[in-house]
Amino acid sequence: MKLVLATSNKGKVREIKALCEEYEVIPYSELIEEFEIVEDGDSFKENALIKARAVFKALDDKNVIVMADDSGISVDILDGEPGIYSARYAGVEADDKDNLYKLIDDIKAKGVKSSPAHYTAAIAIVTNKGKYCVHGWMHGTAITKAVGNGGFGYDPMFIPDAYDKTLGELDDEIKKKLSHRSKALSLAKIILHAV
Repeated sequence: MKLVLATSNKGKVREIKALCEEYEVIPYSELIEEFEIVEDGDSFKENALIKARAVFKALDDKNVIVMADDSGISVDILDGEPGIYSARYAGVEADDKDNLYKLIDDIKAKGVKSSPAHYTAAIAIVTNKGKYCVHGWMHGTAITKAVGNGGFGYDPMFIPDAYDKTLGELDDEIKKKLSHRSKALSLAKIILHAV
């Protein structure tokens, strides 16, 4: 089965491909020209559905299944920020490192070295039969330094519950079991088998 991803984020594409080996996973940018999708929803779910619907419509192919992910980190000491703004926390033109170090600085500004935090992943699936969305979460601690070179995004500053290393340090196989995205994808696969 062919799954078209409504993203061109290389980290997300790589992670979803690794977690969905039984499917042919293709970023939409390999099928049509990339276009701007305005994510103006108030939740991870709304933004994931906005992306999936936009790509499904643009592809204009009733036989395609489009999957979109909207995910981010929410830090307790920052009242849940950056949340749905995780990908553009340091500004629209910011990259992963800019976002990472802004979050580290914002936690430090609260006078602490760490805070409880969690990742959320919302995965939307749009087909000619309907629209669906599932969620996955990973809880842990956000620290005020970047440790490790693995993963992407905020991984080097996040220590999952029951571990003493950041996602930037942990082996990919361990991350697959813990990941908010892998938890959401396991639910998404149930939907995929049904549609």
